[in-house]
Amino acid sequence: MTDDARLRPLKEAGRITKMLDTVFGTDRFDRGPVDIANLALEYSANVAPDGRIHDVVERDIPGCVGALVCSETQPRQWAIMYNLGQSAGRRAFTIGHEFGHYVLHRQAIETDDSYDLGIYCDEEAVTQRSGHGIEQEADAFAAALLMPFHDFRAQLSAKTRPNFDVLGTLAKRYGVSLTAAILRWLEYTETRAMLVVSNEGFAHWAKPSRAALRSGRYIRTKNEVFELPALATAVIRDFTEEAKAGIPQDLGVWFPEPVVEMCLRSDRYDQELTLLHFESSGPCHHDEEAVPDSFDRFQEG
Repeated sequence: MTDDARLRPLKEAGRITKMLDTVFGTDRFDRGPVDIANLALEYSANVAPDGRIHDVVERDIPGCVGALVCSETQPRQWAIMYNLGQSAGRRAFTIGHEFGHYVLHRQAIETDDSYDLGIYCDEEAVTQRSGHGIEQEADAFAAALLMPFHDFRAQLSAKTRPNFDVLGTLAKRYGVSLTAAILRWLEYTETRAMLVVSNEGFAHWAKPSRAALRSGRYIRTKNEVFELPALATAVIRDFTEEAKAGIPQDLGVWFPEPVVEMCLRSDRYDQELTLLHFESSGPCHHDEEAVPDSFDRFQEG
């Protein structure tokens, strides 16, 4: 992906964020999160009145988390769909992702026959931030719009090692899932940390902070099976308040150094979230930066 392609979603989200700050004030998140569905309707009506988004609706779209579709007739009329049964936080990010496709990619979707007048996004693209190309762009747009850094950083210092309660408070502030809030924090934290999402003792995916990645701490999950350590809470399944708050794991359990492991279980999504905090700054291995597939770029409810 070119630098322009990487920056465009952030520029578009930043432009809308600046507009919202001007209208509602920079303290707007003190009163509530972005009403992303209403924003998509109103924004599209203003920038493209002849080709606006008419509906943001729940639909049964098997195999997909969300979709952006348009009419066969011109001028194109648009709709955002999100799949059944999503939590409020996951739904907000899904809508934000599809809104990102509208802002960034609607011309391609309506003119390129390969899209067939719509784009359908599965969980890997939307909820794990592991999509590529335009999926990655829509994901970056949604994260930046729903959780702008200027507010997020003001709530949580880049040097702080938060627990699930702190991150959960931020998830409520922005109206997103806990996983989405953790991933956003991992984008800017200066600490070494890692999120691991697992089920039945195996990692679905993992995301390290930049500092952790530079010190060689990452987990490969793409086209590989990563079995969690036998002493991991997600394996022992002792989901206590103590495990949620953080327990020390000795050198050699997860990595060749001690970690503080925080773990909780989401029965709704049949998965565990494990947050690892590495206590020291650690060694720096710059050559490892491009290695991990612990994905490049959403989610528990």
